[in-house]
Amino acid sequence: MIKHVFGPVASRRLGISLGVDIIPFKTCSFDCIYCECGKTTHITLERKKFVDPGKVLEEIKNAINPELHPRIDYITFSGAGEPTLNNDIGHIITSIKSFTTIPVAVLTNGALLYMKEVREDISNADLVLPSLDAATPAIFSTINHPHPELDIQTVINGLIAFGNEFKGQIWLEVFIAQGINDSSDELEELHETIRKIRLDKVQLNSLDRPPAYDNVCAVDLQTLESIKEKWDDLPVEIIKRIRQRNEILRFSLNLENNILNTINRRPLTIDDLEILTGKNRSEIFHYLDILEKEKKITPQIVGDKIFYSPYSRK
Repeated sequence: MIKHVFGPVASRRLGISLGVDIIPFKTCSFDCIYCECGKTTHITLERKKFVDPGKVLEEIKNAINPELHPRIDYITFSGAGEPTLNNDIGHIITSIKSFTTIPVAVLTNGALLYMKEVREDISNADLVLPSLDAATPAIFSTINHPHPELDIQTVINGLIAFGNEFKGQIWLEVFIAQGINDSSDELEELHETIRKIRLDKVQLNSLDRPPAYDNVCAVDLQTLESIKEKWDDLPVEIIKRIRQRNEILRFSLNLENNILNTINRRPLTIDDLEILTGKNRSEIFHYLDILEKEKKITPQIVGDKIFYSPYSRK
């Protein structure tokens, strides 16, 4: 039975991603109010061995068999806990590099990057995706519910240090929650803070699935677009999924019908849809979000590509 490896799954951010989970469920250094996995049951800063690295590596080797999965874009450390709490993560990443050329990604809240050993442990990854949702103590406490020994300046200093040392790609995710970290003052503080971090992308996100705490509300796409415009000196992209048609600027029912009718005739990749519609993938994804939500289409991994197919064929 596979216990530590899942997928591969179709990921908008990472393509075809093989997940690696090396932390017990909801063991984390934060208890973020928006977490889709629920409330943290074990909040800690203590790093230790949680799983047998040998078993994890064996499962990864079996999963990347090209006869099973011809293409995997990333082997991704993720799951329902903070992967850098596992003090074997460096050994596991180095070992993966010894038997495959598939890039390694690490999804992390970034809380432990102030520790030199953590920065060293994930230094062999190809892509690290940390998060930063606040730049001031009060908002940090409200949105991330951090371990009591953590303060926001320590987290920021860790991100800056990691950015200066790491040779791979850094994609920083910023989650925006309505009425919590979307004030002009907090966004300005965030902007100034992020400018100090060496990174390759800033990815704006908001609520997509049911959160850990009930009082969390998503901001609309227009708010994210406005932040993107104000942070025009940063490489910002929006990854929030669209849930309603009125969120799409200049919504076109003809374009939506064209996308759906075309997919109903045959499964298509996002590249196919770009060519057929003449629109960029960011705009097409807005329509795909709606059609997926309404269970009219679904993404499927076929061979070495992600295709969008009619939901009835799932």
